[in-house]
Amino acid sequence: MHDLKPISALGGVSDTIGTMTITENSGVALASVAARMGGEVATKKALKKLLGDVPGPGRSQQHDPESGFWMGPDQWMIGAPMDTHELLADQLKTLLGDAASVTEQSGAWVVFDVVGAALPDMMERLCAAPVRTMVAGDTQRTVIHHLSCFVIRQNGADHVRILGPRASAGSLHHALNGAAHSVA
Repeated sequence: MHDLKPISALGGVSDTIGTMTITENSGVALASVAARMGGEVATKKALKKLLGDVPGPGRSQQHDPESGFWMGPDQWMIGAPMDTHELLADQLKTLLGDAASVTEQSGAWVVFDVVGAALPDMMERLCAAPVRTMVAGDTQRTVIHHLSCFVIRQNGADHVRILGPRASAGSLHHALNGAAHSVA
């Protein structure tokens, strides 16, 4: 049997440009949840127990250790630390049973944590998400560098988490670095 180890999309890069730090965060396990017809109430009840509340449109629930954000009607993305939740999709499937469809997403997305004083200026150069008015927990699906991404305002005043397609991690990283250089 091979001893396979997961690797991050870009090797865990971390760049500091001016006041901005852009870090690939490979320590996040992800799974999507979609309530099945007739299972909406049971799915929401289970998610409320897991997260403390069920995020609605444009919102995330930043709970510890699991967190989640709304993706569409009766659809959410759930995240947790990879170290303790490597089998997050399996854990959610056990929790939700036949009420929802659960899909492993860890290998499909790249996660970047972007932190710094020039965050609003940088994000305005990247996308239409209104970062200046977003508060902790606000989530926007937007386009960055022709890529569909999620921007999640974190608890820190100068911190957003960006999820983008893993297959385009290099392009997204390039766009983030370019915007950081433009405000440095």
